[in-house]
Amino acid sequence: MGLFGGGEKKKTSETAAAPRSAPSGPPGLSIVGAGMKIQGDVDTGGVVKIEGTVNGHVHAAHQVLVAKGGRIEGDVVTSEAMIAGAVHGSVLAQQRVEIQAGAVVEGDVTTRRILVAEGAVLNGNVRMGEEVGASAPSDRTATSSAGTPSH
Repeated sequence: MGLFGGGEKKKTSETAAAPRSAPSGPPGLSIVGAGMKIQGDVDTGGVVKIEGTVNGHVHAAHQVLVAKGGRIEGDVVTSEAMIAGAVHGSVLAQQRVEIQAGAVVEGDVTTRRILVAEGAVLNGNVRMGEEVGASAPSDRTATSSAGTPSH
């Protein structure tokens, strides 16, 4: 049973007739492996684990996992974010953000719940509460240097 040729098997009537459908189980997992670098945005309806580097925005409907050694240079939009590596951009998580010891987040965080472990670095504004918007985390109102809204 070769993946790239050779060893072909004939399909039985059971496998030939089986319709392809979306799995009803847990959401799919996509992995950006260690040593891998992506130039561009990542978008998935499931879960994405970043072990390498992404230079672009990351959007995952269920969860973004940034492993130790993983790096995102862009914004993160998801339901839940667990960060053990580095994120240089804003994080918008509808439900929860966990920043583990040794992790670095350089950007604003918007979420309902947050856990920042001792030894983690978070440099940015944190906005929490029930009203977590679906807009991009970098959307802000323009302010002057004095901190008052500009006209």
